[in-house]
Amino acid sequence: MKAVLAGRGRPDAAPVPAPPRDWPLARPFAIGPVVAPNRVVQAPLAGIANWAFRTQSRRHGAGLVVSEMVASHGVRHGNERTMRMLAVLEGERPVGVQLFGADPAIMAEAARAAEDAGADLVDVNMGCPVPKVRRTGAGAELMGEPERAEAVVRAMVDAVGIPVTVKMRRGLTPATSDPAEFARRMEAAGAAALCVHPRAAAEEYSGVADHRHTAAVVRAVGVPVIASGDVTSPEGARAVLEETGCAAVAVGRAALGDPWVFRAIATGAAPVSPSLEEVVAEVARFARDLEQAVGPRPACHSMRKFYAWYLAGRDIPPGRLEALQTAPTLDQALALLDDLVAAPA
Repeated sequence: MKAVLAGRGRPDAAPVPAPPRDWPLARPFAIGPVVAPNRVVQAPLAGIANWAFRTQSRRHGAGLVVSEMVASHGVRHGNERTMRMLAVLEGERPVGVQLFGADPAIMAEAARAAEDAGADLVDVNMGCPVPKVRRTGAGAELMGEPERAEAVVRAMVDAVGIPVTVKMRRGLTPATSDPAEFARRMEAAGAAALCVHPRAAAEEYSGVADHRHTAAVVRAVGVPVIASGDVTSPEGARAVLEETGCAAVAVGRAALGDPWVFRAIATGAAPVSPSLEEVVAEVARFARDLEQAVGPRPACHSMRKFYAWYLAGRDIPPGRLEALQTAPTLDQALALLDDLVAAPA
C-alpha cells in the first residue's frame, strides 16, 4: 500500500555554511544501509512530527528525520488518519517512521506498511511515558517487559528489509533502571540502532537528562546510539557527543519554533536570530505545508500552538497572540501575521 503524497518535490535547500574542519556533528553516520549526511536527528515528537514538520527539519539541516508515533492497531484497521501518518516525501529522506504497540504480529504488520509507504527505517517507541499509552503495554511500558520487547523487535526485523531501531529511556524508574542490559537485549533481537533518552519514564521530562546512562549504553552495544534529551545548542550537542561516544544526537523540543537550530548544531555555526519577517515567512510556509498534510481545519487548529513557540520572546502588540490562536481560518491567521510585520508595535 503506497501512502506517498503526490505533487510535492524536494524542499528548497538553504545555503549551508561550511562547518569548522573539526566539527564532529557535520560528519555522516549510518544505520545499516541508511546514511545520514550529518549527525543531527529530528526527534519523533508526538503530535508534531508529521511530514510538514519533517520536511521543514530537513530543509533547515537535520540529517535524519523521524515521524510522530503511529499506532500499529490503526495501521492494521486501515484507519484513514493513521494511514496518512505513514506518508513519506522523497524530499525528507532519510526518514524513519516510529510505531507504537505491544503485539509482535501487529507491529510486524505495521512495519511492513511503513516500509511499503517509503520509510527508510522503522523505529519502535519504547520511551513514551504517557499513561494512556503505557496502559496498552506500549511505549515505556515495554521496558518493564523485556521479553515482550525482544519479541516485538524480532518480529519486525523478520518482517521488513529496512533497519529496525528502538527509542528507549533510562528505564521505568530511576531505582529500577538498567538501560545497558535492556539495550543489549534489543541489539540481540536485531535492533540496528538505539535512541536513548536518559530520564526514567516516571521522571517524564523533569530534571536534567543524565547522559552518563547514554554513555553506559554506548559501551554496552555495538550498534549506533543516538543521544536524546536536553540537546539545544551546538556546544551542548558536541559536549554530549564527546561525553557519551554516541553516533548522533536527537533534537526535539528545542526545534519547536526554532527550526534554525538544526543547521546551527549540524555545522557548529552560531545560533540564528531570525528577524520577525523571516519568522513570519517560515511560519507561513510551514502552515501551508501543514494544510496540505492534514487539511485546512486541522491545520488551523494545530498551528495555534506553533504561533506561541515562534513568537516567544518577541515584542508583539497585546492580544495579537490570542487573536492568532482564535482565528477561525488559516487564511485569517496568516493575514494577522502579515499585519504583524507591517506594524509590529
